[in-house]
Amino acid sequence: MKQHILVTGGAGYIGSHAVRALLASGYDVTVVDTLKGGHREFIPDAAHFFEMDVGDTKMLQDLFQQNKERDMPIQAVMHFAGRIEAGLSGKERDDFFYHNVVCGERLLRVCEAFGVGVFIFSSTAAVYGEPEEVPIKETADLYPVNYYGTTKLEFEKRLKIETEKEDRNFRYVALRYFNAAGADPYGGIGEWHPHETHLIPRVLRVAKGEIDRIEIYGADYPTKDGTCVRDYIHVNDLVDAHLLALKYLFDGGRSDVFNLGNGEGFTVREIISAAENVVGGRLPVVEEVRREGDPAVLVADSSKARSILGWQPKHAGLHEILQTAWNWERQRKDK
Repeated sequence: MKQHILVTGGAGYIGSHAVRALLASGYDVTVVDTLKGGHREFIPDAAHFFEMDVGDTKMLQDLFQQNKERDMPIQAVMHFAGRIEAGLSGKERDDFFYHNVVCGERLLRVCEAFGVGVFIFSSTAAVYGEPEEVPIKETADLYPVNYYGTTKLEFEKRLKIETEKEDRNFRYVALRYFNAAGADPYGGIGEWHPHETHLIPRVLRVAKGEIDRIEIYGADYPTKDGTCVRDYIHVNDLVDAHLLALKYLFDGGRSDVFNLGNGEGFTVREIISAAENVVGGRLPVVEEVRREGDPAVLVADSSKARSILGWQPKHAGLHEILQTAWNWERQRKDK
């Protein structure tokens, strides 16, 4: 019998790539998503789809029960659902806490009721805040500087508490992403948020003429050109780590956290310049004041994931990341 994986937020950017990879690896996959930020067309027909809020405990219980009665019990969860717009998190704290903490806690309670003890969590480098040392190791101090990072860290704490219950056989992996980017080279899915805040898709939408100009938020950071530095990781490489983490837990691995990044940082200006090379033209740029909650430098030390999970990025080059994102943007059509 195939192992059955529940993917929350599976119609979103990273979740949909994970669903595609899970199906290709022979898993049975059920997706739950509200479709408020995700896209129904991103979900392959081979996956079972339910439009629902993870915070709806009754619907979630019914879903688990129905699969149990069909002799297809859910055996593991990949949890992608939640709010991700760091810049909005300070203004919409209640909503971020609900989606990133409360809904996750309700999911954990249903998992407990049905004996599901394998859990992969989509976390973030935002849990580190302004790091004292770069590249950042998993042992670094955790002091988020935006509320998005605070909610992700809070749910990581809830996961740890779950492992400490004497009567609960529960193990988890929290994967702390740096900057996810790019799109599946095979096409059909990519990054597509209704109100895009991420740098690379915004730059490419300027190239398409959908946005007038690209904003640089802060040009006075202590970096080589005054703009923020980030570590960009291809979405398919992120997904590979999720499948390796899943196998690791199914094979009896202990609960742990792992950074996912390429270990190389690029400034905002460097990303814009590299994107101009990909699209073949200059892009209009305007400098704005800093945004609250933007650390100056976030670059990963991912040696732990490489060593323990056997993870090896296959699409690490910035040009390839940007090219796959541009290929997606050129064929994407708005709803």
